[in-house]
Amino acid sequence: MQHTQLLSTAFAHHQAGRPEQAEPIYRQILAAEPAQPDALHLLGVLCLQSGRGDEAIELLSRALAARPNHADTANHLGAAYGMQKRYDEAVSVLRRAVTAAPQDAGAHYNLGTALRNAGKLDEAVTSFRHAVAANPHAAEAHYNLGNTYRELKKLNEAEISFRHALAARPNYLKAMINLGSLLRDRKQYPESIALLEQAVALAPDHALAHMNLGTVLRDARQFDKALAPLERAVQLNPESAEAHNNLGTALQSLARFDEAGRCYDEALRLDPDLADAHFSRATWRLRNGDLAGGFEEYEWRWKCATFSDRGFPQPRWQGEPLDGRKVLLYGEQGMGDTLHFVRYAENAKRLGGHVIVECHEPLLAVLRGCPWIDELIPFNTPLPQFDTHAPLLSLPGILKLPEGRLWNGPYLTIGGDLVEQWRARLREFEGFRVGICWQGNPNHLFDAQRTVPLSTFEPLARVPGVRLFSLQYGVPVDAAARAEQGVDFEVIDVQAEYDQQRGAFVDAAAVMKNLDLVVTVDTVVAHLAGGLGVPTWVAMSAHPDWRWMLDREDSPWYPSVRLFRQSELDRWDDVFARMASRLTDLASTKP
Repeated sequence: MQHTQLLSTAFAHHQAGRPEQAEPIYRQILAAEPAQPDALHLLGVLCLQSGRGDEAIELLSRALAARPNHADTANHLGAAYGMQKRYDEAVSVLRRAVTAAPQDAGAHYNLGTALRNAGKLDEAVTSFRHAVAANPHAAEAHYNLGNTYRELKKLNEAEISFRHALAARPNYLKAMINLGSLLRDRKQYPESIALLEQAVALAPDHALAHMNLGTVLRDARQFDKALAPLERAVQLNPESAEAHNNLGTALQSLARFDEAGRCYDEALRLDPDLADAHFSRATWRLRNGDLAGGFEEYEWRWKCATFSDRGFPQPRWQGEPLDGRKVLLYGEQGMGDTLHFVRYAENAKRLGGHVIVECHEPLLAVLRGCPWIDELIPFNTPLPQFDTHAPLLSLPGILKLPEGRLWNGPYLTIGGDLVEQWRARLREFEGFRVGICWQGNPNHLFDAQRTVPLSTFEPLARVPGVRLFSLQYGVPVDAAARAEQGVDFEVIDVQAEYDQQRGAFVDAAAVMKNLDLVVTVDTVVAHLAGGLGVPTWVAMSAHPDWRWMLDREDSPWYPSVRLFRQSELDRWDDVFARMASRLTDLASTKP
């Protein structure tokens, strides 16, 4: 039989899905004519399809040597190199395919894939754009262009590409999932949820679709709704460490801490290097009072996408004596976190350091009263020279502080003259003076579990002799504002008299020093009052931040703080009823 006929027979078997019959015929041809380019090419493709990458490379290289400008052979050889993760060689041979067939969308697509795998993202974008220009209906090319843009953090372009992919193929599951995930990152939650619900309906057994839906529902603060899709994701793919971790975070948000801890342990059993799971378990340990283990594991946060290591060339401080060296200690999260942990800069000073603290600009004025800080630098300004550095929230772990050494006395101080000025100013308000704060950071994932309406404080306002003072910065509480919120009790506001040049935190601190009590939700006010040593009550969610731990009314961080915890998640009435009862006793004892 002529080689042409044998080739046709082999190719027919190959196309019909009978490779075991096609392969011997291809080899028969090559035994008679070792350089026969079609047989080399097709047998190379067969090896590629059956996962024999090295053999495919050998055959396709011979085929391309026989026909140097054959685009299909170059394409397949590039794919074989890609299978073996030899990306640079894949790029080289696929450039030949593009040169041989410049209008071939597939050649541009394959080159883009190889470039992306080689980490050459900008070049990959160019190739994918050539692919979609040659074939605007190529859904895969639009999809991978979107993925590449996303890796480059060009989210607008990524969104457009994913939408083009879905326009070309309306039920394109991967594009739905990735667009939904991108919209989640951009906090466009309603459309993200709708897309991912569509993906789940289209593929009810697709674990990733369920996991992403649950994750976006969690981020949208729909914690109850997040649970079912995340549980389903774990059922469908019990080997997914990420699914177990995300289920744990949803359970944690519902105050189901024991179950959450088991999820984190399972996630790390499956993937010991999953940084997000280590971070989750670190906060779980800290919340349960395991300070040593928790702070050690908390260092995994620097490998999480939501944290950015500063990348300083100087070494990290490890708690050793500083002997005059300059140490930079920097805030990394919210202003409350900075106020909470800045106290440990004093330890660096005691170890002989020249202490530089970098922080949020509004905190500068209140931290100037800390004698153990040598230099204060606001964020986004040039840093002075320093020898070593550490993030503020790493200091308890670096210093290996047990619970009994977390507090060393009030560490925030306000000038006596200012305190006296405010004492004179507040003298006209007789009674038991209580400062209140009811709103946290609206951008915090769990703000809805912390913030309360002003009306929630009504039981305190009804206690005989109590006068409420607003510590909620920038929120009006005049009669009109209170009426709009349905509040019919008095809240005194003296914040218009704050000296803005001095900084609002300084005046707020001086006011606090002249109050009998501060009552606040979990926000920066709690840390300012606690650092001053002012008597403070914190209204605490049943899902508390890790620093407030569990099942205790006191705080080892702040001896002057008492915690009033919810008995049931999102139920505040019992918290404020207990506060009102205790406040009644306190107020009655004031002369």
